[in-house]
Amino acid sequence: MPIYEFQCQSCFHKFETLSRSGDVTPECPQCGSSKVKKLLSSFGFKGKAADGTTTSSSSSGCAGCSGGSCSTCH
Repeated sequence: MPIYEFQCQSCFHKFETLSRSGDVTPECPQCGSSKVKKLLSSFGFKGKAADGTTTSSSSSGCAGCSGGSCSTCH
């Protein structure tokens, strides 16, 4: 079962929960509100830039860039 990240629209608390795509939207564990929004997780995003290089939302560990595709990354 995947882990989804949500943010409460009442108290703005962010939380994660195990959920299937057809499950009922969870309640906020902090205030109990059912007004929660599913957030897009940056963990799984990967793509290709216009120049054909692979891009990723995760940090590369290189201090020279944030995308991991610059010429100084090893």
